[in-house]
Amino acid sequence: MNKIVARREVLKCAAAVAVGTGVLASAGRGQAGAGAGRPLKALQTSMLPKTLLDAQKLALAKKCGFEGIELSGPVQDLKIAKEMGAQARQAGVPIHSVVHGGWEAPLSDSKPEVTAKGIAGVETSLRCAKACGADVVLLVPGVVTETVGYAEAYERSQKNIRKLLPLAKELQVTIAVENVWNQFLLSPVEFARYVDELDSPWLRAYIDVGNMILFGFTQDWVRTVGKWIVRIHLKDFKRDGYRWTNLLDGDVNWPQVRQALAEIGFTSYMTAELPGGDEAYLTDLAKRIDKIIAMKSA
Repeated sequence: MNKIVARREVLKCAAAVAVGTGVLASAGRGQAGAGAGRPLKALQTSMLPKTLLDAQKLALAKKCGFEGIELSGPVQDLKIAKEMGAQARQAGVPIHSVVHGGWEAPLSDSKPEVTAKGIAGVETSLRCAKACGADVVLLVPGVVTETVGYAEAYERSQKNIRKLLPLAKELQVTIAVENVWNQFLLSPVEFARYVDELDSPWLRAYIDVGNMILFGFTQDWVRTVGKWIVRIHLKDFKRDGYRWTNLLDGDVNWPQVRQALAEIGFTSYMTAELPGGDEAYLTDLAKRIDKIIAMKSA
């Protein structure tokens, strides 16, 4: 484990890096939409009404005030993925990322057949992203279980991610690891170190605003992970009652989170990851995100 702690002495400079360096250059890869001077509003495809056709779903997302779409899962048929990407761009809500996940076949698993399946799945998601015009794939990097220890998950998942980086580079699609309830990477310093140790411009961070609410503070995560963040997921959580809520109805300190995002210069997509609904619900959700964005000067 010495190599985990020692490499590049990230712990010495975590605070200075997070605040002083900021995210990737505003016009850089992973910061799609940079130049707007503010984060962009997006939602997941799974949040759109199931009864509508794809073209109608895209039109509804635009009408409700969103500026981008995230595929809730990869599309196996790359021809269909390419067509979806073209339709989304034409509708004014480009597909900016693809959720691969990683729960079913974790890259940290002790069984080689499971990690091989996981690697193949990420490769499929990378190719799907390329086909539909997205430049980010979300990945749950590993899962700690009763049979897979923390250090084991750390080393094995990094080893398997390194196998994927050449394809990510070839396709020009970033793999972004997300903080989730996987008993893994439980502090922002460790999360930043994990990404830094992989030492690749094709491996970055996808920060979920609500997922750390039980064991940390989102604004601290944003400032510490800082320059590695390429995407944000928006959720809210109420500690009293232990329940997810709509945005602005939970315990996330939104003014502080917005200020932290401004400090690191984040101007890419913030994607709502919430239950779906009809036009009225989605329009209200877009307005809630507008309120969060407007908090920059608060």
